[in-house]
Amino acid sequence: MIRWIAHVAWLVPVLMAVLSLHQGKVAYDLHTTKTQGTTATAEVQTVHASNRTQVTYDYVSLRVPMPDGSTLTRERLSLPHGIVPALKGRETLKVRVASGGSRSIVVTEAINSTPVVDTQIRIAGINGLMSFGAALLFGIVIWFWNRSLRRDGDPAERGLTEADPNHPARQVVR
Repeated sequence: MIRWIAHVAWLVPVLMAVLSLHQGKVAYDLHTTKTQGTTATAEVQTVHASNRTQVTYDYVSLRVPMPDGSTLTRERLSLPHGIVPALKGRETLKVRVASGGSRSIVVTEAINSTPVVDTQIRIAGINGLMSFGAALLFGIVIWFWNRSLRRDGDPAERGLTEADPNHPARQVVR
């Protein structure tokens, strides 16, 4: 059973590596939309900032009139918790819009001289690096654990043929 668990434990570093790749793609998509997207001004429909520190799902809903006359609406565009309160009370935001893609709208409005999208790119990059580090750490630990089991066997079964009658746990106190 221990060997089976040791083999299944490889899922942890694999999942961390997949998460790292995902965050890298998010950062890339945000950067691509920022650099290649069409500049527009979005009308702010709603701004939601959670009041609970445990729940940091904050978002804004935007309506973007496009240069070609069409209107793009984005409901619940997730933004970092520290940025959303600064957006309250704003009626318009500077955005970049890309045709298609998973990150089709990014907010380029500056908060404290840093565009929101730059903060999002940094957060995704840091998350990706932390996930990659965790994948390496868990991978090394699991590799050593599996090697130990392969070479020496289960530590719970090593070298014991029968119980020690003189072990302190077997002593009766009178």
